[in-house]
Amino acid sequence: MEITQGTFGEMDGQKVGFYTLKNDNGMEMTCINYGCIITEILVPDRKGKFENVVLGFDNLDDYREHSSFFGAIIGRVAGRIKNAEFQLDGHSYELSKNENNNHIHGGPNGFSQVLWDVKTVDYEDAVGIEFSYMSPDGDEGYPGTLEMTVTYRLNNDNELSIIYDGLSDEKTLLNPTNHSYFNLSGNLKRDVLDHVLTMDSDKWIELNEELLPTGRLLDVKDTAFDFQHGRKIRDGVQSTHSQNQLVGQGYDHPFLLSDPVISLTDEKSGRQLEVWTDQPVVVCYSGNQLDGDFAIRGVPVKKHLGICLETQTPPDSIHHSNFQSAILDKGERYQSKTKYKFT
Repeated sequence: MEITQGTFGEMDGQKVGFYTLKNDNGMEMTCINYGCIITEILVPDRKGKFENVVLGFDNLDDYREHSSFFGAIIGRVAGRIKNAEFQLDGHSYELSKNENNNHIHGGPNGFSQVLWDVKTVDYEDAVGIEFSYMSPDGDEGYPGTLEMTVTYRLNNDNELSIIYDGLSDEKTLLNPTNHSYFNLSGNLKRDVLDHVLTMDSDKWIELNEELLPTGRLLDVKDTAFDFQHGRKIRDGVQSTHSQNQLVGQGYDHPFLLSDPVISLTDEKSGRQLEVWTDQPVVVCYSGNQLDGDFAIRGVPVKKHLGICLETQTPPDSIHHSNFQSAILDKGERYQSKTKYKFT
């Protein structure tokens, strides 16, 4: 196993580095310290051909101009927060508004938009990259100085783990995730409509017209939201269900997980991604809003070119008492882990 590194670009007079983890099987993951972005994951198909299976760019300018959070760490809080405000212990906090009247994915200068400190780590059975960032009190409106660490770790079982660690000196909110868009066809040869997603979830969260949770938990039975026995992403895109249509034909919904394992398969390439998480929810986003006049490594961007599986606590939980909380107490350590295994 090995780690290579170099310069990816420059931002505000500071160099942005790239870091490639490679295991003994030839699997590679490359990331940069701008937003902790995963730029590339190379894994074999059933014939042993290594190709990239995530959406990303080869230069920093494209990430800053075109990226829909491709591969980035999202925070402090993933998803939308209604009216960009919340209350904690009787104190009101106003957040930056970056989607109409709401706050989304940590704000315009959240975790995904900043430079992180970085160090390489050699383990007995893996190689890793440890990113760290100090988010100051009042950052994007959030209370408390937050010390955040995100570690990417690759082993010889073709498992890529993301380990989150956070500590705040004041009570605050914290709900980070990774926003990689997966496409197992390899080098974006096809869209993800025929990818099969399987997960043990019998409840999902309804959204309103602003794509904010209403608080209602709906049953997946007899809908395109039932992935318990495997379902093609195409089913949600073609569905006449009002919730599939609301988000632009597809999925952008939180699913409550009864089991921590999620499976994504592309039958034609033979690639399978197995996701394990200690988080209670996965937001499945089928790339319904991907559009624009740009290309991703030579492939014109289009809807459904990738699918995100964002493991987290429920979005906007601060406004819903029936959701698992994203409140982090003063001095309390936040820790979570999500693992991606490629077969």
